[in-house]
Amino acid sequence: MTEAAVPPAIILVAPQLGQNVGTAARAMANFGLSDLRIVAPRDGWPNEWAIKAASGADWVLEGARLFDTVTEAVADIHYLVATTARLREMLKPVVTPETAAREMRAKTALGLRCGVMFGPERSGLENDDVTLAQAVLRIPVDPRFTSINLAQAVLLVGYEWFRAADVTPPERLDPGNTWPASNAELVALFEHLERELDTAGFLFPPEKRPAMVRNLRNIFLRANLMEQDVRALRGVVTSLATARLKKERG
Repeated sequence: MTEAAVPPAIILVAPQLGQNVGTAARAMANFGLSDLRIVAPRDGWPNEWAIKAASGADWVLEGARLFDTVTEAVADIHYLVATTARLREMLKPVVTPETAAREMRAKTALGLRCGVMFGPERSGLENDDVTLAQAVLRIPVDPRFTSINLAQAVLLVGYEWFRAADVTPPERLDPGNTWPASNAELVALFEHLERELDTAGFLFPPEKRPAMVRNLRNIFLRANLMEQDVRALRGVVTSLATARLKKERG
């Protein structure tokens, strides 16, 4: 992961249950988010249930800031995203968590502050709160059931933020104690195999031999063989050749 960008703030507007604040903080900690802002929590702050539900993500809760209004909580934010599953009569860009993460990465790289705002568990954000946002975030879900737990929503946003900076290849092979085979090792394998195939009469007739050899070599080259693979294959070729000689002599 890279650490070039300042993570976005997570703004919880009028959260109803301390447990939900705690599990949201836990989700934040999973993905490197620590700027928690809480607006007018129903059960007050600090909240012992939040601490219990955070399961050790204490630094997020200890650093949380309390605000009376949304306007105060987002005063320093340059790019604010409001999460909502409801259709709003507002002309605003609608983004997915993935798109929002890329946009926030680009903006924080320029030194801008970003934030994602979540509404109360039961009713969601008020229209006046959404008006303050530059974009609306909508999580793609089955339309038959669009309700998402507060912590789940924070987790999805945090995951996409974290993933947007991940430079790990989608798939990689752990070579262990071996390395990719060199051209010299591959050619030695090819020539070894081709000698035995000539002896066995496989590369026949002669006019087709060059094309057959190229095809065989391309099969192995597509496999991206490692040094250990080459040694194993040469052992296989030797074993088959030895068995053939024994059979011929016996």
